[in-house]
Amino acid sequence: MWAVFNKEITSFFSSLVAYIAIALFLLILALFLWVFPDTSIPDYGYASMSTFFTLTPLLLMLLIPAVTMKAFAEEKKEGTFELLLTLPLTEWQIIAGKFFASLAVIAAALVPTLIWYLSVYFLGNPIGNVDSGAVIGSYLGLLLLAGSFTAVGIFCSSVTSNQILAFVLSLAVIFLFFMGFDYVSALPVLAAVDYYVAGLGFNAHYQSLGRGVADSRDLIYFISMILLFLLATRMVIGGRKW
Repeated sequence: MWAVFNKEITSFFSSLVAYIAIALFLLILALFLWVFPDTSIPDYGYASMSTFFTLTPLLLMLLIPAVTMKAFAEEKKEGTFELLLTLPLTEWQIIAGKFFASLAVIAAALVPTLIWYLSVYFLGNPIGNVDSGAVIGSYLGLLLLAGSFTAVGIFCSSVTSNQILAFVLSLAVIFLFFMGFDYVSALPVLAAVDYYVAGLGFNAHYQSLGRGVADSRDLIYFISMILLFLLATRMVIGGRKW
């Protein structure tokens, strides 16, 4: 697994596009959080990271498909996929290596945002006047959400040899699971079961963790979704190998 992990990390950070993508991600967030008047933290009136945790998932919906789209699609296009399957590695080791490498890239993009939390912490009046419990819970939710997005991206990359198609497909599936169930639950015909329908999507569990309480149901949901899409990837790879 570590051989695949190191290969993917090296491949990603050897490209200038990777640094540009992460820089744009951070720049757009910074503009919304500190410059644009409607969402600027200094103009918000009190110390809060709510804008950050609202905007970040929307940007991750674009960043993560861009990171994962070449996971398997590039291997198929360049003809190295069959060679990869002949290595002394199990299919799960290959999938795990690519999954954790992609997730590590996303985590690296999120680490600099901790500076903004420290800024809000010290800008509070008095200093530290920020709900740190909610921030910790939201960061945990953000990592689990990123893991779910990454698993979706890895799966979508495994079903095609076209990176652009993998990007579009993963974006569509991520949108469906993050926002689609919220829209469906709002239909009048589902008013009696709207809570349960919304609970099928990522956003309801992400918002729950953002309240600062690590509910085991939310943790189990995200872990289950990650395993589900990785299992689907395993089935696609296993079927092709057979």
